[in-house]
Amino acid sequence: MKRLIFLFFIFLIPLVSAEDCGLLNLASCIPQEFFNFLINILNSPLQPLLDLTRSLITEPIELSAFASLWAIILYILSIFYGLLMFYSGFNFIISGYDSAKRAKAKEWFMNIFIMIVLIQASYFLYSLFIDIGSYLTIGMMDLVDPNFFLLTADNMVNIGLQFFFVLLYVIVLIFTTLFLTLRYLIVASGVVFVPIGIFLYFIPPVREYGKLILNFLAICIFITLIDSLIILISSQLINISLFANFKILVMISTFLVANFLMFYFMFFSAIKSALRTAERTAIPIMAVAKYFI
Repeated sequence: MKRLIFLFFIFLIPLVSAEDCGLLNLASCIPQEFFNFLINILNSPLQPLLDLTRSLITEPIELSAFASLWAIILYILSIFYGLLMFYSGFNFIISGYDSAKRAKAKEWFMNIFIMIVLIQASYFLYSLFIDIGSYLTIGMMDLVDPNFFLLTADNMVNIGLQFFFVLLYVIVLIFTTLFLTLRYLIVASGVVFVPIGIFLYFIPPVREYGKLILNFLAICIFITLIDSLIILISSQLINISLFANFKILVMISTFLVANFLMFYFMFFSAIKSALRTAERTAIPIMAVAKYFI
C-alpha cells in the first residue's frame, strides 16, 4: 500500500508546475494539482463535443450539395415567367385610358422583373447572407475566453459543483449540438426554398406564404448570432465574484437559454406565423365561397 502511495506521488509531482510549487508549499500545491488532473480527465471527452458545438455555431454552411436541386426549382419557376409577363401585358392593353390601371400594370411588370432577377441570383444572395451571419458570429465568439466552456479548478466551491453537475452539462451540450445540427440542415436545404419564397412573395394572393418562408430562413441563419451574444454575456458574468463560484451553473444556463431561443424562434414562432398566414389566406377564400353559395 505504501508503495502504491509512493508511486502515486512520483506520478503526480511532475504535473506540478515548478513556478508555483516548491518544497515549502508542496502540501497545499499537490491537492490543487490533483484536482487539476481530475478536471483535465473530465475535459478530455468534453473537448470534442465543445469543438463540434463551436464549429456548428461559427462555420459557414456548405450549400453545394443542394445546388443541383436549386437549379431544378429555378427551371420549374422559369416556366411561369412567360405567363406572368403575358398577364402583365394583357392588363396593360385592356387598361385603355385608365391611368390607374396602366400604372398598376406597369408596377406589376416591374415587380415581375425584380422577382426574376432575385430568383436567378437567389443562390448567391442566400450564400452572402449566410457568410455575413457566420462572420458576425465568429467575431462575437472570438471575444469569448476558450476556457469558459471547460471545467476549471479555480476554487473549491466550483470544483464541487462541477463534479456534481458535469453529467447535466454533457446532456445540455448534446441537446445543443442536436439543435445546431438541425439548424445546419434547415439552412443548407433552405437554398432550395429561397426562390420559392421570393416567387410567392411577389404574387399578391400568396404573399404571406412567401414572407413565412423567407422569415423562417432568415431566423435560422442569424439565430447563431443571438447564441454567440448570449455566450459572450455569460462569459463576462463569471468575472464577477458572485458568479465565479458557480461557473458550471452559468455554463449550463447559457446553453439552456440558447436552446430555448433556438426552439422558440425556429419552431414555435414559425408555427404561429404559419397559422396566422393560413388564417389571413382563408378569410378571402371563405368570403368568395360564401358569395357563390
